[in-house]
Amino acid sequence: MARPRGAKQRSAVVLERLERDYPGTATALCALRHDTPFQLLAATILSAQCTDEMVNAVTPKLFERFPGPDELAAADPAEVEVLVHATGFFRQKTKSLIGMATAVRDRFGGEVPTELDDLVQLPGVGRKTGNVLRSVAFDLPGLPVDTHVGRLSTRLKLTNETDPVKVELDLNGLIAPEARGGFSLRLILHGRQVCGARRPRCEDCVLADICPSVGRL
Repeated sequence: MARPRGAKQRSAVVLERLERDYPGTATALCALRHDTPFQLLAATILSAQCTDEMVNAVTPKLFERFPGPDELAAADPAEVEVLVHATGFFRQKTKSLIGMATAVRDRFGGEVPTELDDLVQLPGVGRKTGNVLRSVAFDLPGLPVDTHVGRLSTRLKLTNETDPVKVELDLNGLIAPEARGGFSLRLILHGRQVCGARRPRCEDCVLADICPSVGRL
């Protein structure tokens, strides 16, 4: 096909092809195992600088011991540190987990809020984590921008920005609200499996014929 000239046209082709290669809802595409929004929130906090596989190995015991915000808010930090130690930065993550649970309990009646402005006020929760919660747990518009999303968006010339918030806003202008969460997760999967940071496998990429960066990396 003729290479799309602008970011809007290109994003439509990217969305269509990645939906075909990585089918499913945002909830189905999310690799972090969870049963409730609170569990997803805790798992996402633990996923910072850690693989999803490691988080999934740690969370069953954590959630068995502390299934909800009431239990985790009252937890002994030393016990939580032992449970999450393998995810790295365990002291800071423990502080964030207990602080987040306390805020959910005390400020939101034990229910994880749905609005991004409320989510980002929780300890350990930034805009990326808030958008994960909105898109995966609540089926609301949310486009998390991690390193994969930022890298692929730049390579595909969907944005010229490098700041994650500015990248998110640019992508929000290209992707319909209901498709944003899935689009982000598909970019992440494609970045992990095909469009790597050091060695992108352009020869295996379904976007190679429309990607402005092919042959330039």
